[in-house]
Amino acid sequence: MLIETAFCTRDVLPPDRFSCWREHISQTYVAMDVEEDRTADTTVSQRILSLGAIQLWTMEHSTMTLRRTQKLIQQSDPELYHLSLPLRGTMGLINSDHEAEYEPHDLVIHDTSRPHLMRAITGYGEDTILGTGLFIPRKLLPLPDNAIDSLIMRRLSAREGIGALLAQFLTQVTRDCGSYRPDDGARLGTVAADLLSALFAHALDAGNPLPPESHQRTLVLRIRAFIQANLHDPQLTPRTIAAAHHISTSYLHLLFQHEEETVAAWIRSQRLERARRALADPTMRAIPIHAIAARSGFSRAADFTRVFRRAYGVSPRDYRHQTAPLDP
Repeated sequence: MLIETAFCTRDVLPPDRFSCWREHISQTYVAMDVEEDRTADTTVSQRILSLGAIQLWTMEHSTMTLRRTQKLIQQSDPELYHLSLPLRGTMGLINSDHEAEYEPHDLVIHDTSRPHLMRAITGYGEDTILGTGLFIPRKLLPLPDNAIDSLIMRRLSAREGIGALLAQFLTQVTRDCGSYRPDDGARLGTVAADLLSALFAHALDAGNPLPPESHQRTLVLRIRAFIQANLHDPQLTPRTIAAAHHISTSYLHLLFQHEEETVAAWIRSQRLERARRALADPTMRAIPIHAIAARSGFSRAADFTRVFRRAYGVSPRDYRHQTAPLDP
């Protein structure tokens, strides 16, 4: 299971809930001035999953306002980007030169090094706000800082394209965290950083041009996102990938010369990882192994068994048995 940190105000005596929450958010994220309706009970439930240097958070809470001031920044700044995906309720962000409101399934990025005010408000007939997102060190994104600056507080859609793929990744990892091992965290963090970078690159391509080296890197990120979205297709090959991105197959291989794996090897490893997670998922015990293989892009069950055994040292059937939860 992934390393998890959890906080819930139900575990704290009512008079202490507000102060405990304010202290907790400073310890797990950054120092913030927290304001809320003190006449109401403080309601907060937060989970943080460790994805290497990246943290995946989910939070449900009552209406509140969080303020990051210049004084707090001078006291401590971990230099993080904060990606937010509201799922219920609305979120408003204000900084020195911009103000915007975000609805469910809007993606927005802001920066711990900049003063800002964030206000989360429940919708009509709702008691709490629900959201998820990432805390990611700025240095982990391969794009220039001045390019990302143009995306701060810009509304990005999680309803289609790479934004939808990123949103699906965030919710699926949170939901299925029990089917991963602790050492999967860093690998999942790499996927998260790649998807976020690909989303930024897509948004930037519509506006400011990137330097050649950044353009090549963002092209690799878009290709990786494309592969992730089409792993189920047994016809996914370097040739079809190159055609989908309007480049030659030789140029595709050239782009991956500086990556850890070739294109074909990365496709195979991602298919195996998808199948491994499915085999370890208790909710998918009734699905036959050959069906899981097909969903992961392996058209022949025998080929899947052979490459799975080579990668993990056991057969798919034995792996599913080993990861099965013990009966109570």
